[in-house]
Amino acid sequence: MIGDPNSDVRSYTRIDDRTLGLNVKKGGKVIVSGRIVVSADGKTRTVTTSGTDPTGNTIRSIAVYDKQ
Repeated sequence: MIGDPNSDVRSYTRIDDRTLGLNVKKGGKVIVSGRIVVSADGKTRTVTTSGTDPTGNTIRSIAVYDKQ
């Protein structure tokens, strides 16, 4: 990743038609992992992640995006 001091690599893996898995690495170690899920009607995307921040604290995040 250019411009992101907290990560080197981001990778995405297709799980099914509406789901992607994601991993964020720093120094070869996975620091954040999660899933991106698009609803069946295509109107909502939910991003769920967990991992550690640069200071070693546990982080968890759920973000929901609605198409307008």
